[in-house]
Amino acid sequence: MHFTSEQRLDHGVLEREFTLGEIPGILWTPASASASAPAPLILLGHPPLGLRKMYPRLVARARHCAADGFATATIELPGSGDRPRWPAVEQARADLRRAMEAGEPVSDEIIDALILPLVEKAVPEWQAALDALLSLPDIGGPVGYSGGVISIGIRLAVVEPRISAAGLFAGSFVPRAMFEEARQVTIPLHVLLQWDDEGNDRQAALDLFDAFSSKEKSLHAHLGGHTGVPHFAGEAAAQFFTRHLK
Repeated sequence: MHFTSEQRLDHGVLEREFTLGEIPGILWTPASASASAPAPLILLGHPPLGLRKMYPRLVARARHCAADGFATATIELPGSGDRPRWPAVEQARADLRRAMEAGEPVSDEIIDALILPLVEKAVPEWQAALDALLSLPDIGGPVGYSGGVISIGIRLAVVEPRISAAGLFAGSFVPRAMFEEARQVTIPLHVLLQWDDEGNDRQAALDLFDAFSSKEKSLHAHLGGHTGVPHFAGEAAAQFFTRHLK
């Protein structure tokens, strides 16, 4: 991990940009974090739109987490931002747009081509980032995962034992194969669902929630479309992470 820049935000939050090989990322730590009092860590997932485009939302989430004493970090997803283009996934995105613009059902083949390669490549990168982040003196466990492509969160919850709790957003397409993986998830879950999400199958999201094997899982459903998540939804998520990571 190589830090490329740093700046102090409001309330002493330290923002450091880094690279991990070819992968860009950002780490935010609260003013209270130190070698003698390392901060618990939350990995901030996001859609594959690029860190620059997602930065305003990410830094807002990071500031809220820092106020609760958490460090947060994120990395650029494969094929996004300034990372090399990924023709196969770009083709799947184009097929998805065409189907949705034509009002046609989105086929399992399109969903698989869009999501499964991303999961296969992104999850090991998140794990490598976690290795590097937990080696820093001011960062400690436990670790949580929050938001982003829900299939990435599912895979991480299954294969990464250092993640103790996850907050998932049921707002992305889910390949059928991921439902079987969901049955292997046992960590505490906080799942957010927008009831009128125009690009998401509500019943599929409910079926996915039902598939999780976690003894503690809660579903928080709100009226509104994909971008209509109410501000107070963040309060419940913050309480969830405070309960499980502190």
